[in-house]
Amino acid sequence: MRTLVLVPVLARARAASGEGTSPKPERAISLHSPEDRLAEAKGLAEAIDLDVVGAMLVPVAQPKPGTLFGSGKVEELQHLVTELEAGLVIVDHAISPVQQRNLERAWKAKVLDRTGLILEIFGRRARTREGRLQVELAHLSYQKGRLVRAWTHLERQRGGRGFLGGPGEAQIELDRRMLDERIIAIKRELEGVVRTRELHRKGRRKVPYPIVAIVGYTNAGKSTLFNRVAGAGVLAMDQVFATLDPTMREVRLRSGRRIILSDTVGFISDLPTQLVAAFRATLEEVIEADLVLHVRDIAHAETEAQAADVEGVLRDLGIDTIAADAPILEVWNKVDLLSPVTREEAEAAARFRDPQPVLISAVAGDGLDRLLDRIDARLGQGDEILTLSLPAHDGRLIAWLHENADVLHQEANEEGEIVVRVRIASEKKIRLVQQLERAGISLP
Repeated sequence: MRTLVLVPVLARARAASGEGTSPKPERAISLHSPEDRLAEAKGLAEAIDLDVVGAMLVPVAQPKPGTLFGSGKVEELQHLVTELEAGLVIVDHAISPVQQRNLERAWKAKVLDRTGLILEIFGRRARTREGRLQVELAHLSYQKGRLVRAWTHLERQRGGRGFLGGPGEAQIELDRRMLDERIIAIKRELEGVVRTRELHRKGRRKVPYPIVAIVGYTNAGKSTLFNRVAGAGVLAMDQVFATLDPTMREVRLRSGRRIILSDTVGFISDLPTQLVAAFRATLEEVIEADLVLHVRDIAHAETEAQAADVEGVLRDLGIDTIAADAPILEVWNKVDLLSPVTREEAEAAARFRDPQPVLISAVAGDGLDRLLDRIDARLGQGDEILTLSLPAHDGRLIAWLHENADVLHQEANEEGEIVVRVRIASEKKIRLVQQLERAGISLP
C-alpha cells in the first residue's frame, strides 16, 4: 500500500533541539531527535512491507483536539496525500479516535498512529501460540480504550441502560462486552502458557544452568549475536522487530559452565503500554535471568537515547539498572561500522565505565571470545578452585571434569595418580561430590 509517513514535531520538541526555549520536554521527546524519529517511523512502516512514497517532519505549534494539526496544515497535507496517491497515512504520534476519524475524512485515506502501527507489526511477526495470543490481547486492549469516542456519530441523547439508552450507547456496550469476553478468554489461555513456561523454568533450575538474557533496542544486533554464540539460525535481519518470540539455546563456555542463552523481543521508544503488559510473560525470561546482556548499536547516532529507553523498560520490569552489582553487562555492538578514530574513542570511553562494556562485532565475530569470558567471570564469582588426586584408570571421572569444569592443570604424580587443579561452578559442586563418591574419593 502506498504510504505517507508523518512525524509531528511539537513546539517543545523543537525547543529541546535548540530552536527556541520552553519548559523541559518529556523524556521520549528530549532524547530522540526528530530526524531519528522520522528514520525509525519509516523503518517501522517498511517492516510490514508498506510502500513508503513520502516521509516528512510536520511542525505543530499547538496540538488541536480535533485533528492534532492546524486546519491549514490539514489542508496542505490533504493535497500531498492526493498528489502521492497514498492510501495510508501513518502519524508517528498518539492520536485519539476523534482525531483519527477527522483526519481520515479530510484526507480520504486510512490513518494509523504509532501504537496501531507497532501492533500491526507485532501481529504479523508473532509465530508461536503465545506470541499470537499476546498480540491479540494487546490489540483488543487498544480497541477497548478507543470505543468511548469511536461511536460519537451515533445518537447518544438519553442515558440509562437497556432500552432507555440511545443506539450509540447500546452499540458501545455491545462492543465492549464482546471485547471483554474475548479478553477474558485470551487471559485464561495465557495463564496456561505462563504455567507451562514456569514448569520449564523449574526444570532448568534443577539442572541448574544460569540464564543469560539478551536485550536491547530493536535492530541492535541481538539475534545476530545470539546466532553467533548459539548457532541457532534465528531470523536476523536489518529490520525492526525481526524477533518477537523468545528463543533459548544451551551454550557451553570454555570453563565447562553451561548457560541458557535467551533472545528476546527488541525494545523501542514509546512502546505501547498494551504491549508492555501483554508481553510481560515473554519478558519474564529477562526478570528471571542471572545476567542480562544489554546489546547496544554503538554506531547509531542515537545510541545513548536508545540505551535510556531500554533501561527504562528494564526498570519497569523491576530490574535495577543503577546499582554497582546490577546483573547487567553492556555489549557495544557494530564496532565494525565505526571509523578507526571513533572506535578508539569508544574503547577509551568503555575503560572509564564500571563495569566496563564489551566491544564486539556480532557480524564479523570480533570480541566474542572476550564477551564469553566476561560472561563466565560474572557468573563465576562463586566458583571454587580445587586440587584433586584421581585414579589414573578412572577415565570416566577425568572426562566428566573436562566436560563440566575448567581444568587449569593436570599431571601424573609418583604414585601413578592424576592430579588435577580445576575451577568449578558452585552449582555443580554437588554433582562433583556425587562423581567422587562413586569413585570412592572424598572431597579435600
